[in-house]
Amino acid sequence: MCVLRRFSLLSVAVLCLLTSCAERQKPKYVLVIHGGAGAMNASMPDSLRKVYAEGLLQALRTGETVLKEGGTSMDAVEKTIRILEDNPLFNAGKGAVYTHEGTVSLDASIMDGSTLRAGAVAGVADVKNPISLAREVMTSSEHVLLSGSGASEFARERGLEIVDSSYFFTINRWKDHLKGLQNEKHGTVGCVALDIHGNLAAGTSTGGMTNKRWGRIGDTPLIGAGTYANNKSAGISCTGHGEYFIRYVVAHEVSNMVEYKGWTVKQAGNFIINEQLRQAGGTGGLIAIDRNGNIAMPYNTTGMFRAFSKSNGEWAVYIFTQPEIKSDKPVN
Repeated sequence: MCVLRRFSLLSVAVLCLLTSCAERQKPKYVLVIHGGAGAMNASMPDSLRKVYAEGLLQALRTGETVLKEGGTSMDAVEKTIRILEDNPLFNAGKGAVYTHEGTVSLDASIMDGSTLRAGAVAGVADVKNPISLAREVMTSSEHVLLSGSGASEFARERGLEIVDSSYFFTINRWKDHLKGLQNEKHGTVGCVALDIHGNLAAGTSTGGMTNKRWGRIGDTPLIGAGTYANNKSAGISCTGHGEYFIRYVVAHEVSNMVEYKGWTVKQAGNFIINEQLRQAGGTGGLIAIDRNGNIAMPYNTTGMFRAFSKSNGEWAVYIFTQPEIKSDKPVN
């Protein structure tokens, strides 16, 4: 009996030690971002790769600063995505692609993993930063999703910055529009954050498909399809061919696999993106962080603009398989 008691006490001591080590290794905060996935050419000029990498790094540093100073995951997600929306390189906000009619139609969503509250907007054409409007829908209305002119009216009432349609004009996007469906784009931007308080948040913003028609809306503003966050599981932001992400409810499915099947975010993300969607013919990728700070960035296209940062000083920016720029620490 004494031997068993000693063994039991030893087991408890070992378990406590392992738990303590795990807690020490858990990052205080984590940030992951994406700038869209697609058929990117591996022979992309170094100068262009550098510009994209610098754009991602600027957004990453913005959110990282919020988290480092003790800010919330919601603030980090919103401020990070605003930087990406203001950058004409990415298909969101200023860099949004054109519809078939030659206009812009912007979608965005954001979700708080600590409360499961969410806000989203679709078909917006005059709001400078749709991600901020999505957050206003969450915090200042009783709704989750607003669309079109109603969303714009709500933005005016809330004092958000309204811009003329000319603000969204960029010559490169116009050239893409003139090429029509020949070079269709599905790019999107997104961010997932885990703050020092242990709360997850996720957000996504997009201009949608190049040359989209009939008021088409993809997965970005649909909670559970393009965006999802739950402190019990993970935060997820998706990018790709939205119809597939809607049909397979991708973001929520990742969360479910983590919470109910005990899968890691890498296992869940890889299964959905590289098996389920690939077999169905869907292209794209996602970023995710679980409640313990583990990350996943799977994609089934030739490349995906993405980056991550952890409180231990580890960070990296990717377009293809190898980092474009990274920290001195080994990248896991």
